[in-house]
Amino acid sequence: MTDRPDPLPHLLAVAQAVRREGQPRATFAALQAGMGAAIGQILFTVLLHHPDSGESERVWTSHPTQYPVGGRKPLNPTPWTRQVLRDLRAYVGRTAEDIRAVFADHALIASLGCESVLNVPVVWNGRALGTLNLLHRAHWYRETDVPVAEAFAALAVPAYQMLLHR
Repeated sequence: MTDRPDPLPHLLAVAQAVRREGQPRATFAALQAGMGAAIGQILFTVLLHHPDSGESERVWTSHPTQYPVGGRKPLNPTPWTRQVLRDLRAYVGRTAEDIRAVFADHALIASLGCESVLNVPVVWNGRALGTLNLLHRAHWYRETDVPVAEAFAALAVPAYQMLLHR
């Protein structure tokens, strides 16, 4: 596994994108580029959590054919939902088995060459607004990626607020 690059220039690029017109797309595109450069990803998605319906809605994706924007999926009470959406802690899955244990679409994920995952909650005022989801080859993500991913997730809050008030 290689060392990660300095995340600061990529965080600054996202911070600049938050200031631009064309929200929330400008922020999500910058998050995809910045997190990809600083942490790495093959697949990147942004999910908006709908606590009233118990669903997550895909609002951004790096792979629109396989994971189209607007897609929704139910979030059943699982250890993953407790950890990420209730306890507000990132989930690091290192292998295809970790993904298979958590995600129903594990076969599609595997078909894209992804065998590890980093799901980071986007948190505002003590609650999860959704998640930023990075997937890569096996054993790519590690616990030391979590603080950097959380910094990127904090920069996503204004874009999420815009979605919530659309």
